[in-house]
Amino acid sequence: MNSLILAIICFVGFIIAYHTYGKYLGQKIFKLDPDAKVPSSEMRDDIDYVPTNKHILFGHHYTSIAGLAPIVGPGIAIIWGWVPALIWIVFGSIFLGAVHDFGSLVVSMRAKGRSVGDLVSDLINPRVRQLFLLIIFFLLLIVIAIFALIIAILFGMYPQAVFPVWLEIPIAVWLGYMVYKRGKSHATFAIIAVAIMYLTVIIGAYLPIKMPAMLGMSTIMIWMIILFIYSFIASSLPVQTLLQPRDYINAHQLFVVFGLLFIGAIWAHPTVVAPALNVSPKGAPPIIPMLFVVIACGAISGFHSLVSSGTSSKQCSNERDCRFVGYGGMLMEGSLSVLVIVAVGAAIGLGLVVKGGEVLTGAAAFTHHYESWGAAAGLASNLDAIVQGMSNLLVSYGIPKKIAVTIIGVFIVSFGATTLDSATRIQRYIISELGASWKVKPITGRYSATFIAVATAMVLAFYSGDGRGGMVLWPLFGATNQLLAGLTLMVLTIYLLRKKRSIMPAVIPFIFMVVMDGWAMLINIKNFATTGNIFLLVLAVIIFGLLVWMIVETLIAAKVLGKDSEVEPFPTFT
Repeated sequence: MNSLILAIICFVGFIIAYHTYGKYLGQKIFKLDPDAKVPSSEMRDDIDYVPTNKHILFGHHYTSIAGLAPIVGPGIAIIWGWVPALIWIVFGSIFLGAVHDFGSLVVSMRAKGRSVGDLVSDLINPRVRQLFLLIIFFLLLIVIAIFALIIAILFGMYPQAVFPVWLEIPIAVWLGYMVYKRGKSHATFAIIAVAIMYLTVIIGAYLPIKMPAMLGMSTIMIWMIILFIYSFIASSLPVQTLLQPRDYINAHQLFVVFGLLFIGAIWAHPTVVAPALNVSPKGAPPIIPMLFVVIACGAISGFHSLVSSGTSSKQCSNERDCRFVGYGGMLMEGSLSVLVIVAVGAAIGLGLVVKGGEVLTGAAAFTHHYESWGAAAGLASNLDAIVQGMSNLLVSYGIPKKIAVTIIGVFIVSFGATTLDSATRIQRYIISELGASWKVKPITGRYSATFIAVATAMVLAFYSGDGRGGMVLWPLFGATNQLLAGLTLMVLTIYLLRKKRSIMPAVIPFIFMVVMDGWAMLINIKNFATTGNIFLLVLAVIIFGLLVWMIVETLIAAKVLGKDSEVEPFPTFT
């Protein structure tokens, strides 16, 4: 199978879906109103609530949801074959993930920018709200601790990315100043900013920066401390100072990398060397339901609802922009995952450098990397295979290998960094909402809530003594994240019930996600029990119990709504 044809078919499918199903959702299901009041204007504070041009907001939203997960997930899941991976990415994005992201953005905007966990009290009941917020806090705690670790590891793997990634911060602050303070064109100055950033990429390729170990701490620990300090500052600043402009730069970086990879796919048009289907790889868990957990952000992810209802809903300047930002952002993320499949399923065959310097090509390259689940799922080896596959496409038409690797390395690290500071900012909102619910005013402030968000993640990361403490909880992340996606679809189902509209676009994905990810959680519980991991076993049982509790509460609420011909409207500005 020619990988270029495969990619084009998927991209065309996404474009058609945006203009058909996405349009149907906007007009018939959510009934977007361009004249509706929006929180970015009604509650404007120029810190979190800021009316934003839809293209800038798209850049923020997309780069926040598209961290490392849509890259790593498909890079692992292709071990089961490229056919099931692509089917889930394409159809999952169109009918589940994009509905989830789009819907949570709209509902949050109509509830004054409150998070999807907070507004559950109005849709279902206050008990479920408390449970929902606690699950979200737990999920974000893992995300912040783990992403700080991953970025630190990536700085060690690709020291040539250090200079460009950190120089992107002053470039972004300059861009924000020129757009918001000087009133300059966001498009023109974004292009200038991206051009400067790629100049730093070229410099970084020849000026790798390696952090030395010091004060009895490893280089990973030092990088993590720096990243936690950065997260506190970035998440406390007004959103238009750093977060928005940096994400806007990264969105343009994405389009540049997309273009470079697509040129490589046209030039090299590598043949897919991955098997179409491999149901029982060595040491791998069952393809069903685990495929739907391993590929999360590339198809549907609960974390996305936190971005939609956490930051994007506070910046969206018009309801009509929701389809572009929410639905379109998810389809763009699906497109990124398609390119990852091309990189590890086809371009890896152009040359994979293994230990000892040997270069493998064709099916031998794929088989070497995916000889077992352990080999494919390792973070460092997985990212290395993706970087080598993508850089192969760039090298195929003349970009020097050193620069090609740096371009891809900076691309991956940058996206991980946007997820880190967005997750910290969202965790600040969650802590503030919990503080307001518990009537603990001291933790509702911007700085105090941000400090708690960063401090709890640091405690988790460093309790093991090496910065890897978050890895203890990592086995619970995938299933918990996807269960959150199912619960968000549950919220959307109740919302549509209240509005007396068709619930099918939300309820069918809700049932699918709850069944598949509840199944995956039960597999985890069995594995933890078998291996004697009591700590994870107890946590998994608690999370599964909370899931069941929330579903029961929701079914009771749905039954009441179903009998009520005069449903109380959901609180909105109008």
